[in-house]
Amino acid sequence: MIQTIKYTDLDENFFKGRDFENTAEETVKSVLEEVQKKGDAALRIYGNKFDVSVPASFEVPQEELKAAAEKLMTQNRDLYDAIVYSHQLALDFAKKQRESFTDFESEITPGVFTGQKTIPVERAGCYVPAGRFPLVSSVIMTVTPAVAAGVKDVILCTPPRVHPEDKDTAGKKGEGVPGHAFAGGKPYADEGIMAAAYICGVNHLYAVGGSQAIGAMAFGTESIPKVDVIVGPGNKFVAGAKRAVYGTVGIDMIAGPTEVMVIADKNAKADWIAADMLAQAEHDVVAQAVLVTDSEELAKSVSEEIERQLETLTTKEIARKSIETYGKIIITKDLEQAAEVANRKAPEHLELAMDEGKERDKLEKMVHNYGSLFIGHAAAEVFGDYAAGLNHTLPTSGSARFTGGLSVRMFLKTVTTLRVQPEKSGAHRSAVAAGFLGDAEGLAGHARAARIRIEK
Repeated sequence: MIQTIKYTDLDENFFKGRDFENTAEETVKSVLEEVQKKGDAALRIYGNKFDVSVPASFEVPQEELKAAAEKLMTQNRDLYDAIVYSHQLALDFAKKQRESFTDFESEITPGVFTGQKTIPVERAGCYVPAGRFPLVSSVIMTVTPAVAAGVKDVILCTPPRVHPEDKDTAGKKGEGVPGHAFAGGKPYADEGIMAAAYICGVNHLYAVGGSQAIGAMAFGTESIPKVDVIVGPGNKFVAGAKRAVYGTVGIDMIAGPTEVMVIADKNAKADWIAADMLAQAEHDVVAQAVLVTDSEELAKSVSEEIERQLETLTTKEIARKSIETYGKIIITKDLEQAAEVANRKAPEHLELAMDEGKERDKLEKMVHNYGSLFIGHAAAEVFGDYAAGLNHTLPTSGSARFTGGLSVRMFLKTVTTLRVQPEKSGAHRSAVAAGFLGDAEGLAGHARAARIRIEK
């Protein structure tokens, strides 16, 4: 059963960041070094070690992506329509974000014109896992903002699958399973991921997974081009690789275990809150779902509802371990104290499961550390995961104190410009000031470069 605790009894460790990724450091370092030295050959070495397939070539042709989308449209129209709908909302939202980054030039002082330009990176790399649950939604959330930003070349790496045409051959050899990769076949990936990639506008998809895929995108190989930024979720090896290549390329973030915090008033629906908490808990045994409320009656109802709903979940084994190990119901003296808990914790997802009105408005203004905020009883966190336009790649482990989630901004560079009209007074004053500052710092060349422009 989930732990229920009063705020005054809460251990300070609750507010510390939760990072479980460092154990992969040595393995990741070795993989990245090999990829940098050996290129495609290293991808095949590690593919044989970790994957079910090592194709003869890595890029999945666009015709395969299109065929996967058409197959999905025919065989599972509901899912196809859901992907299209989610992509369109995400695209509309990302374009709105893009519009907020304006270019300008302003005469800041007579004759000195300063400006700003927002330019997309040339190539973006997206990583999408395909383990126990292939993350179709992560295709939408990583690719779509890159497309909205205007990135010319969006590539995607995802673990390989055995091509349907190669399955018989692989089966006869006892290959195409973990530990016994089938080598030399056609490149292929999870069909849902391929379909989503086609719908969202991926330019190139490569059937390569794990930390070796991150290395390939960071350094480039014979088959996979070097990118400017890498985004997307993954296991501890993928996260460790992203951490290691930062600086060679840009990355979105290092994501830790997922988390949700719900601040709820006495009128919140216990079954809705329990459902939202379990939706987060089923991600991973180290996921964290937390309810903060000033109502002991609601706390009791939610605790009971969690137990009832757990029994109906196909993912109950994972969800129960998460709930019992990391889940919490925290009882505060009032909802203002609940906002204090949220600001100290800086959760990835924060829900205000409260009635509309002044109290909710006040808390909405009070909270300021979160990845995404979900306002009101109806604003389920799962909508942010899948179909509300928001991006679900968000800061975890307290990093929402200093950063936001993945957005169109990740794929844009804000650069500055300077234009000078030397005959104007401001230009003269800037040259004079630059000269004195150069003198003060002992940089004679700087001072000369400024003064030479105003010498008669």
